[in-house]
Amino acid sequence: MAWKLIVRAGSEVERSRYDQLDDALEALEARARALAEDANDSVVDLKFRRFEPAEQVVARLELSGPERVLPKVRAGIDVRGDGSTEAYLGHVKRDMVAEGKVDGTYRALRRALSPGGRAG
Repeated sequence: MAWKLIVRAGSEVERSRYDQLDDALEALEARARALAEDANDSVVDLKFRRFEPAEQVVARLELSGPERVLPKVRAGIDVRGDGSTEAYLGHVKRDMVAEGKVDGTYRALRRALSPGGRAG
């Protein structure tokens, strides 16, 4: 059993596997922080609608596991065009993970994936 991390940034897709959830979460956080720093904060104007940077998902990092087939846990981080991040649980239907008063996005995702959390 392993944890799979898929990073989609623009047209590029990266895949990696980790034996432990903590290792996968550390890799997810490091990669998401790097992508958030490099986020393009330009407005997309399609003439009939404008998309502000906060409305654009410039990268999606998806974590699944520990089973290879039909994983019990699916979660991830969306990186927005303005560099902000949002944690979510789920795959097709994504439920946003609420950040507490002291939690950041990454701590909120760890909390949700911990035993007794929303996904655990």
